[in-house]
Amino acid sequence: MHREKGGRAFEARQAEGRLCGINAAIQFVVANFIRTRNVRPAMTKMTFAFASTVVATLAAATSAQAADWTQYRGPNHNGSTTEKIAAKWPAGGLKALWKVPVVDGFSSFAVAGGKAFTVVGRELDGSAQEVCVALNADTGKELWAVPVATMRYIKRENMGGTGQAGAPGNQGGDGPRSTPSVDGGFVYVLGAQLRLVCIEAANGKVAWSKDLMAEHGGKTPTWDNAASPVIDGDFVYAAGGGAGQALLAFNKRTGAVAWKSQTEDITHSTPVVATILGQRQVIFFCKSGLVSLDAKSGSLLWKHAFKFAVSTAMTPVVGGDIVFCSAGYGVGGGAARVSKDGAGFKAETIWFVAGNGKPESVANHWSSPVLKDGHLYGMFQFKEYGSGPLKCVELATGTVKWSQPGFGPGNIILVGNQILALSDTGEVVLAEATTAGYKELSRAKAVEGKCWSTPVVSNGRVYVRSTKEAACLDVSAKSAQR
Repeated sequence: MHREKGGRAFEARQAEGRLCGINAAIQFVVANFIRTRNVRPAMTKMTFAFASTVVATLAAATSAQAADWTQYRGPNHNGSTTEKIAAKWPAGGLKALWKVPVVDGFSSFAVAGGKAFTVVGRELDGSAQEVCVALNADTGKELWAVPVATMRYIKRENMGGTGQAGAPGNQGGDGPRSTPSVDGGFVYVLGAQLRLVCIEAANGKVAWSKDLMAEHGGKTPTWDNAASPVIDGDFVYAAGGGAGQALLAFNKRTGAVAWKSQTEDITHSTPVVATILGQRQVIFFCKSGLVSLDAKSGSLLWKHAFKFAVSTAMTPVVGGDIVFCSAGYGVGGGAARVSKDGAGFKAETIWFVAGNGKPESVANHWSSPVLKDGHLYGMFQFKEYGSGPLKCVELATGTVKWSQPGFGPGNIILVGNQILALSDTGEVVLAEATTAGYKELSRAKAVEGKCWSTPVVSNGRVYVRSTKEAACLDVSAKSAQR
């Protein structure tokens, strides 16, 4: 009961702040309308209605331009935001509102309620630990830190792991891969050993935790878990249980099991939630391939076989009734079309391009592309540290429309009609999301160190991190005026 109350209080404070802002704006518009038009007080009822319409429009525009980024693939589960940011950046580079040391790992940021959350690697009591930290989103000051897992994968690099790899001079920094999710005043983290932890955002107090290995007979993949928890509606989704319960949904407030389903071997891929042919579904990328379940009940909707080799790490991308997925280690990438008839759903391959490292290759390792107007934009490459290309690929055919080298295995998000990329060397790059060719708008050095994480845009700022530091950069419209 206490936890539920706390979450509602957080949401209430946010709603109250928005209402106060809108009310003040209405009063301002009304006052100025009366003053400039010499309207009598008796006419203010009509004036208020006019002002309310104006402010509602302004509020909608503001909402489209400023939003929290609440989980790994953003609030829309597809790596996109409707925010508008400056297209042309200052010649001297973006203004860093703050920059702080952040050691080890490839976890990205989740930003909500004035805080930025990520997972770092720290030595605690002689043991390397994954630690979820909360930073003040305005200053970068650390507010709290909660250990969530042991970094035992650091000792497994002799098994062929690549966490320490990178371009010459930009190596090392192996650490946490999973990104926190935020909802209603709570932070959710899935640790390396599949412990799902719910933390109160306000103070770092653990509200509940679930050990998927101990409680659900789970088993981690090689190099342990890298997937992030996914929140949609009342549930938080995670993979990692044993026979008959490999794929799981939990009540996000209480931690109670909502459903458990399937017998699968999990991968490093974060699941995606989407609506296909009117059905809300959560799609897991397992060793057997894509597995789609009813988001509410966990019942199986469809499966699509896809080759596995060593590690699968990208998140599937959904465009209408087409689902794209890919993998490195010589596998390649392809798309399946989902259909529905009296017998239920099915998915059939519409194209596949095998292998990686060639001009026509469409394989991703951990870098998940974004979708705009029927085309994928992303780091289609495998272990091409410091040099791998950013590509535009047609979703329906797999045709590469253009390729621009020099990004490495960083990550990309969609910001309105533009793509924002973070290279593995710490540069942020803004380009047009167009099939006509690579059209760069702006570029700036953001951080030092290796960046295998995803950039985040929230409230006119870009939050980025590397294996050495984190930074918050001003990309609001006013930044272009300096």
